[in-house]
Amino acid sequence: MQKQNDIVLEIKNLNIFYGAIHAVKGISIKVPKGKIVTLIGANGAGKTSTLSAIAGMVKPKEGEIIYKNNNIAGKSPHEINRMGIALVPEGRRIFPNLTVYENLMMGAFNRKDKEEIERDLNWVYNLFPRLKERLKQLGGTLSGGEQQMLAISRALMSRPDVIMMDEPSLGLAPVLVSEVFDIIKVINENGGTILLVEQNAAQALKISHYGYVLETGNIILENNSDLLLKDENVQKAYLGMA
Repeated sequence: MQKQNDIVLEIKNLNIFYGAIHAVKGISIKVPKGKIVTLIGANGAGKTSTLSAIAGMVKPKEGEIIYKNNNIAGKSPHEINRMGIALVPEGRRIFPNLTVYENLMMGAFNRKDKEEIERDLNWVYNLFPRLKERLKQLGGTLSGGEQQMLAISRALMSRPDVIMMDEPSLGLAPVLVSEVFDIIKVINENGGTILLVEQNAAQALKISHYGYVLETGNIILENNSDLLLKDENVQKAYLGMA
């Protein structure tokens, strides 16, 4: 991994409960600046709960979430977004009754730098030309793939230092899955730091730098992504290889 001063986001001993259910059990994760870190694991492993805690939507019972040397555990989603962490939630969750343009501007809600907002809009249009063609269309009338593009773009419009993506390929046609992963690589090549939760473990490990394997709320394995791809246990459990 990276030197400590390169770590932009660090989770220490994170514990999350839903009533009596202990969903996340003391996990620790480091996200270096400018890297893609992925969390892989089966449904119910605690991946989404971890992102939800970082984003401020779930309050952890114990542990620290250190972002730029500040413990942000327990802060509101609005505060965390304003500090520079954006979430692309599972299931897109765009605003269906707003236009594509209005959805994008909701992403820039905390910003006042009009010229830079315009520049970021143009960058998003270059990333996703289909969105530019549909600016006046209601978000709810877009295809699933287009809604995913919009959800990613809306997060980018907040100009985050860290962008978290929860199952960005879920429910998409194979050709669109490849396109989404290509876009994640482009965002990273432009300096983006990404924490990626993804059930498509093979694709996630191919584009990421470091990976954590979660199982029933515990981290059971972590390593450089290329080494996890070659790990026999990972291949059997998550890559469908005998």
